[in-house]
Amino acid sequence: MEPWAQKHQPKSVGEIQGQNQAVTLLLNYIKNFTPASSDGKRKGRAALIYGKPGCGKTSAIHAIAREMGVEIVEVNASDVRNKDSINAKLGPAMTQMSLFMTGKIILIDEVDGVSGNADRGGLQELASLIDKTRYPVIMTANDPWDKKFATLRNKSLMIEFRSLAYPSILAILKKIAVAEGVDFEEDALTMLARRVGGDLRGAINDFQTLSEYTKRLKKEDLDDLSQRRQKETMIDALMRIFKTKSLDVSLPALDNVDEDIDSVFLWIDENLPNEYKKIDDLMRAYDTLSLADVFRGRIRRRQHWRYLAYINNFLTAGISLAKKEKYQGFNKYTRTTRILKMWQYNQKNAKKKAIAQKIAQKTHTSEKRVMKDTLPYIKGLLAGELSEYFDLNDDEIKYVKSMK
Repeated sequence: MEPWAQKHQPKSVGEIQGQNQAVTLLLNYIKNFTPASSDGKRKGRAALIYGKPGCGKTSAIHAIAREMGVEIVEVNASDVRNKDSINAKLGPAMTQMSLFMTGKIILIDEVDGVSGNADRGGLQELASLIDKTRYPVIMTANDPWDKKFATLRNKSLMIEFRSLAYPSILAILKKIAVAEGVDFEEDALTMLARRVGGDLRGAINDFQTLSEYTKRLKKEDLDDLSQRRQKETMIDALMRIFKTKSLDVSLPALDNVDEDIDSVFLWIDENLPNEYKKIDDLMRAYDTLSLADVFRGRIRRRQHWRYLAYINNFLTAGISLAKKEKYQGFNKYTRTTRILKMWQYNQKNAKKKAIAQKIAQKTHTSEKRVMKDTLPYIKGLLAGELSEYFDLNDDEIKYVKSMK
């Protein structure tokens, strides 16, 4: 299932909706860019475009590059988080000639992702490379006003992409409806365009969810949207995580699944080895799963619930991007058997724990100590008054005597 937001990205500048001023500024920056040796460290060495998610920042850059016939070298900032990785991946791209001799644009997507202690030196190195670049550098951000971006802002032309007005979103949805053969009620499509608050990508994703298989959109479909999402299963979520490398698909995979976070961990753990066949992919995926578990532990110990966002990112995008390439074929994803085994184990040992509690109370020791040291030696002594002293019934006496 190809995401419509990706399938119907604008192919040219003329197809970009509602961002005329921003696109004009961006085109002027690219066309007027000169190599670093000509202008040193002047402001405007790079372009930093910003705006809310779904307003078309990245797709606009790709459309411009396609129309200008230049190569685009795209790096997600979350993949180059420190000085060494930034220098290794971006240094050559900014200074070496394009592979196809066509010119190129360096796109650093979601530069907000460069943050925290793990990224020490990353922003400084990026700023230094911008001074040396031979090619236009465009960075995208949702919110560039954090003080840590002060140096980048000073070197960059700031270009705002505004949230799209609903008529622009409506026009794009209508084009997609024609291309996908979807019959729609005008009021329904207008309502969908209005309700997303300027998030074009969100509108397209909702449109695909509601109409991809039925090939129609009615007002009652919108009323039923939240209920449909709640009915998404963990199987659907796993397919979105395992079968794609697109962040637009994997990141929201768990948003509407009715499973607690502990169950999600077990589902992924159970099915990962069946999906990721290459040992390096599997190793990276389990490393990511372990990082998510670290944050889960911090929530339990310190009640830092803000870490839930990190856990979601690790369990969705992190697992998705752990593989080098998508695996073909279909695997039958199954619910973990660990919970059943734990339940069976607990049932089996419930009587043993009850006996240990009674003996621990009478002997003024811990239940754990009784389980480990006392029960193995006491079964031959449980008769008459001793059984009465520990208040054990016949079933409990029989259980202790049957222990090996």
